[in-house]
Amino acid sequence: MLGVMLGAVFMALLDSTIVNVAAPTIRTDLGTTGSALQLIVSGYTIAYATLLVTGARLGARNGFRAMFLSGLITFTAASLACGIAPNAPTLIGARAVQGVGAAAMMPQIYSLIQLRFQGAARARALSLYAATIGLGVVVGQVAGGLLVSADLFGSGWRPVFLVNVPVGAVLVIAGLRLLPQDKPAHPKGLDIAGLLTLTAALLLLVVPLVMGREQNWPLWMRISLVASVPMLIVFALVERTVERRGGAPLVPGRVLKTPGLVSGATAMFFAMAGYAGFLFSFSQHMQSGLGESATRTGLTFAPLAVGVATGSLTWQKVPGRLHRTLIATACVVAAVGYLGIGFTMRSGGHGGFALPVLQLVVGTGMGFITSPLLTVSLARVAPADAADASGVLTTSAQIAQVLGIAVYGSVYLSTADHHTPNASAHAIFVTAMLIVIGALASALAALKLPRKQMPQPSRR
Repeated sequence: MLGVMLGAVFMALLDSTIVNVAAPTIRTDLGTTGSALQLIVSGYTIAYATLLVTGARLGARNGFRAMFLSGLITFTAASLACGIAPNAPTLIGARAVQGVGAAAMMPQIYSLIQLRFQGAARARALSLYAATIGLGVVVGQVAGGLLVSADLFGSGWRPVFLVNVPVGAVLVIAGLRLLPQDKPAHPKGLDIAGLLTLTAALLLLVVPLVMGREQNWPLWMRISLVASVPMLIVFALVERTVERRGGAPLVPGRVLKTPGLVSGATAMFFAMAGYAGFLFSFSQHMQSGLGESATRTGLTFAPLAVGVATGSLTWQKVPGRLHRTLIATACVVAAVGYLGIGFTMRSGGHGGFALPVLQLVVGTGMGFITSPLLTVSLARVAPADAADASGVLTTSAQIAQVLGIAVYGSVYLSTADHHTPNASAHAIFVTAMLIVIGALASALAALKLPRKQMPQPSRR
């Protein structure tokens, strides 16, 4: 069961970054504009991020197994549509449908882990879950480079999507056999007002951040950004009203009051924003600034993947009383790695032996952040609130990735305007320094986590 779920996690997270390296080839093959390319790269994440909380609620309402399989089937079918897309509009639409499928699928995984695993088994499952998240994001860069460079049967960029089809089909068949049947004892109502206001607020925020630089920040985008703040306030008021009337708000207030959840989501936000922004910016630096191939660019991130796996799978050896300190220290370690990469690349070279070592440092730091952060943040969440807590944390991580790419990516692209190795090197240095600040903010948020985990009550 866990293997099926983690396979789906890996596939969904892979698709959030695999297009980064394939983007130049897609643009040439389909003759897309810069705006269309932005939507091809980010349309998936926009749909995914805006619908995650709703996906979590639908799982609690209709059954986690049913929603997981529905999302997986949707994602797999959309991957096929992406792989055979004849033009940019079709590819943009298929990418958005992929995001819808991922939003239906991903929140159910944490909920099933929370409900089906207990004690040490749950901690191990969450570690593997977090490791898969970290590896999926990094391996997407590596796999994208290898698949594009291989140019299988002259197909160019298309295998970065088509590879999901056989994998998804196998996971669907296995899921039908292995995932447990579940029927919510007390199905929650669907908070339509909350869904509409939250989706509107996230779209008002995310769309201009993704497309703003390419479109030279027209007036409607600036208005949209400003309008996202009052819309978030409206969402909070709607949720409070629904809860006061005895309804089932999309984000219950008691969930947000769970010790460690908000501080954990904050730490996760800053850590993942920097991580995603670094992957995007450094990929652009390698290809556009230094003229490296897609394969070389992808393989550059291999030490990062090794570090993520190492940290994610070994953190449990640290005593529980030290987990909060471990997370904060790991944030500082990642900051040191980013700092080193910024100074190493500042000279305009390829970084030599120092680059893979520093990538390993960043990856190890991230591995020691994400896995224990998930466990500590969610340790005191009641099983009945597992779906809602999952939606809050997963949405925080996904919005962080969108904002990280938008903010840090815009800093890099605007600073590297001259498209020379030296301009690109300076841009990656500036970007890395800002990411360091974010990593230190993540460390401060981690220090507000509970000192000691509390075991959740047994379901028996």
